[in-house]
Amino acid sequence: MSQGLLDAQNGHPDKRGVTRRTFLKFGFTVGAAAGGGLMLGFSFPAAGEGQGAPGTQGARSVIGGDGIETPQDGVFAPNAFVQIDRAGKVTLVIPKVEMGQGVYTSIPMLIAEELEVPIESVVIDHAPPDAKLFTDPLLGGQLTGGSTSIRYAWEPMRKAGAAARVLLVSAAAGQWQVDPASCRAEGGKVVHAASSRSIGYGELVDAAAKLPAPQNVPLKDPKDFRLIGTAVKRLDSPEKIDGAAMYGLDVRVPGMKYAVIVNCPVFGGTVARVDDTNAKKIPGVRQVVKADNAVAVVGDHTWAAKRGASALVIEWNEGKGATLQMQQLVDDLANASKRDGAVARKDGDIDKGFRDAKTRVDAVYQQPFLAHATMEPVNCTVHVRADGCDVWVGTQVPTRAVDTAAKVTGLPADKIVIHNHLLGGGFGRRLETDFIEQAVKIGKQVDGPVKVVYMRDEDIQHDMFRPYYYDVISAGLDANGKPVAWKHRIVGSSILARFAPPAIKDGVDPDAVEVAADLPYDLPNQLVDYVRQEPRDIPTAFWRGVGPTRGTFVVESFIDELAVQAKADPVQYRRDLLAKTPRARNVLDVAAHAAAWGKTVPKGQGRGVSVMHAFGSFFAMVADVTVANGEVAVNRVVCAVDCGMVVNPDTVEAQIQGGVIFAITAVLHGEITIKDGRVEQTNFTDYPVLRLSQTPPIEVHIVKSTEAPGGIGEPGTAALMPALANAIYAATGKRLRQLPVGRQLQTA
Repeated sequence: MSQGLLDAQNGHPDKRGVTRRTFLKFGFTVGAAAGGGLMLGFSFPAAGEGQGAPGTQGARSVIGGDGIETPQDGVFAPNAFVQIDRAGKVTLVIPKVEMGQGVYTSIPMLIAEELEVPIESVVIDHAPPDAKLFTDPLLGGQLTGGSTSIRYAWEPMRKAGAAARVLLVSAAAGQWQVDPASCRAEGGKVVHAASSRSIGYGELVDAAAKLPAPQNVPLKDPKDFRLIGTAVKRLDSPEKIDGAAMYGLDVRVPGMKYAVIVNCPVFGGTVARVDDTNAKKIPGVRQVVKADNAVAVVGDHTWAAKRGASALVIEWNEGKGATLQMQQLVDDLANASKRDGAVARKDGDIDKGFRDAKTRVDAVYQQPFLAHATMEPVNCTVHVRADGCDVWVGTQVPTRAVDTAAKVTGLPADKIVIHNHLLGGGFGRRLETDFIEQAVKIGKQVDGPVKVVYMRDEDIQHDMFRPYYYDVISAGLDANGKPVAWKHRIVGSSILARFAPPAIKDGVDPDAVEVAADLPYDLPNQLVDYVRQEPRDIPTAFWRGVGPTRGTFVVESFIDELAVQAKADPVQYRRDLLAKTPRARNVLDVAAHAAAWGKTVPKGQGRGVSVMHAFGSFFAMVADVTVANGEVAVNRVVCAVDCGMVVNPDTVEAQIQGGVIFAITAVLHGEITIKDGRVEQTNFTDYPVLRLSQTPPIEVHIVKSTEAPGGIGEPGTAALMPALANAIYAATGKRLRQLPVGRQLQTA
């Protein structure tokens, strides 16, 4: 376990509303590798009392020098992921947010496996904002992204369950005066087979709380897993089906008003003057407020606020951004590509490699700005008071949400309460806090709680966009068509320079060059460099698949070009370059076999392939398409994945299917363009998403592996994009190096 997680065990303010009278609690440290540790807590309610409501604020708890929590009256800081009450209920405080990826099922499975409790008995609770306690050491903060949730949770959560099990077994053995080794945990109880005795966990928590913390608790051998690796139904499905699930958009607070926002259409513009005469005449409109670059209409309900917003007459200070055109942004990137970049990878002698090559292939690839277009538009409800601020939101970054609200209000962080909710899609959009900042600015001007909602057009036009990237790539081939020189220059915005500046080393943004700088292929002479070029005034942010999405599209499309140049089969060409990466070659073989690669397809149809190693997982995709009259129909997608140990195969399959659908949308249609400093797209009419009738069969073949788990949430998007583009080339003979291919086909 990393030192980062050890450091995460110190005290912090709690916001979950658990009182001393409600819970007695103890904590202990479980030893781990590299000097790390993991805090685990048991909780049990005082007689006749239940758990407080989430979001209730209280005092800071004190952590004793021996690692045992010393709670004060009021709310105390949770120092644990596991709680067990006298009724035997197991509560898991989830350090990640649920946005459809299934962590509210997969992470509980890790605990339940080692704790030996039925998964149905696990109760889920949101983790409060606390970067110390809930930091993901893979990401350096309390955030959900980068397909790290299971990679982060795999060992710590199992250790938490295993340590709890050992204590419970020891407590039972003590009561029975038998050797703990003669007892076993099973189904939420401890069993002593020799005497046919058993006792439920709930009856043991008092005794277990008095025992010393176990050290170096062994984890189960994977061959003994009974839950991990099985298809478990999603624990959050019932409430999503019956409507009980709470998303940010579902929040209702007594006395709450509704605000619809109108942002300046030009990036960087501000409000000059507002004529709200007609808006205030609309029944239900209560107030019109300004917030730097936006105007919000506050009403008794959303419809009144929306009508009021439509009635506003706003004069904007558009500024220099009003003259910005899309071609200028592309020209900036093209010019920047002529500069030498910061070196991300340099192997061998690139100049000699090109001199010795028999053939040289050069290409330029372009990928457009993209919006996130989450099904739940961004929204945020706030109640700003002189003595505190409550924020109801769905966010991937709860601690950053606290920091943002504190900065805007001037209140200390311990006066900010974040009520986090399920996310109706994140895809990186809810890693940002711009909409939270805007909501708090509006909330400061409203007496009482107010829900700030972006209508769909505002959500798309004032997103923080996936950057436009411009890649210049070259390869030198020997007489047999094998690459002997590889040069790849990546030009585009640096998200990490804004989001996490310390991540930039020697001018290289590791996200921008991910995959491109760590290929699975055997390439003897490589040079990969990065040129940072920020788009004028256009805000950029992470988008599902982050760096691997951009890098994989370019690399795997270009590898396909080299196969064509070498007159080689695209699958075999890749196999010959993957001898040193057997896991990558294996998934390629599995996908090719399942897709019947090599079988002749009818005229107008094509089949494309891609291979990717990213997020700790290995992927191969095969896409089948039909192209007619400039339109692409995706007939079938076959995926093989080696993501290490699988927790829940149903979740893996669902995540890949969702990623594939997301990718098809982007490749065929996704594009944000700028005219006169404005985003031209407004809604799903001109920024379409894939329809159910357009969605192909998606086959997922999971390769069995004993390796540690890899990521799953984003790789499907990244791996599918080049496979689809390569299939279009196979069907048409047209190599389309600029996305979206839908528009390129129609104009080619």
